[in-house]
Amino acid sequence: MRASRLLSILILLQLRTRLTAKALAEEFEVSERTIYRDIDALSAAGVPVYGDRGPGGGFQLLDGYRTRLTGLASDEAEAMLMIGLPGPAAALGLGPAASRAKGKLLASLTPGSVDGAARIGGRFHLDPVDWYRDDQPAEHLPRLTRAVLDQRVVEMRYESWTATHDWRIEPLGLVMKGGGWYCVAAARGKTRIFKVSNILSATMLDTMFERPAGFELAAFWSEATERFESDLRQENAVLRASPIGLKRLARLGGYAVRAVQAAGTVESDGWVRLTLPVERPEQAALDLLAIGPEIEVIDPPALRAALHELAGQMIGRSAPLV
Repeated sequence: MRASRLLSILILLQLRTRLTAKALAEEFEVSERTIYRDIDALSAAGVPVYGDRGPGGGFQLLDGYRTRLTGLASDEAEAMLMIGLPGPAAALGLGPAASRAKGKLLASLTPGSVDGAARIGGRFHLDPVDWYRDDQPAEHLPRLTRAVLDQRVVEMRYESWTATHDWRIEPLGLVMKGGGWYCVAAARGKTRIFKVSNILSATMLDTMFERPAGFELAAFWSEATERFESDLRQENAVLRASPIGLKRLARLGGYAVRAVQAAGTVESDGWVRLTLPVERPEQAALDLLAIGPEIEVIDPPALRAALHELAGQMIGRSAPLV
């Protein structure tokens, strides 16, 4: 237990430069006296760690000192190699660097751990694109990756679903969702989301920018997608669905899965009643038409009418050829 803590202290000092005894004690949930004894043990083992007293003081390593001892167990190395799966790294323009890092990681392991860790690349593969869909082109993704890492401003021409505009953005991060890449960026006073495949041209400038204090990409993305879904489907439709209809509805997405899970009790004919969040009637009718005759729209009347009209048009244009 103590050996693990000593190694963790060493790695933290290497990563964070300077830490107080109080901060270390809180990190490892031990007393400050224990931390002082640990620092003495590191010094006795030849680690060049020293401390400064007073405000702004703390423990730090001698400038330039780097430990080669990572203490990675075999399962920890395997977990790290999962991070290096080749697809996303190559798309971001980091494929060669990821490959080199993998080699260095394997080289740092004991001989007995290498074989187990090296099996990861041959036994797991990440394919984020759904069935029957092509990977979305992301020609400018490597350039955006560099801009995100270097905090450089990008000028781009972007085609949205309504129009094409020129933008000057401060790229804060990149997100892959459903096989597509999205750039989260500060632009025109707001934090916005741009689909990378819709970028027609992009130029990285020499101008640098400061990231917003406290910005967390994962938290922003989670809140933004949740808000988008709730704004997109502001109406509710009451449906009846057969067991087959429930399965087909669930394929529409997470919002539909939640609606199916919250469905009412099974009625005498085996169908169930449920409430489904939907977009405007015209779009909702297009989505529900794929479910076929395994659903019945109860409410709202506008959706029922839109579905009836759409189905009628299809019947009229798909009559058997004589």
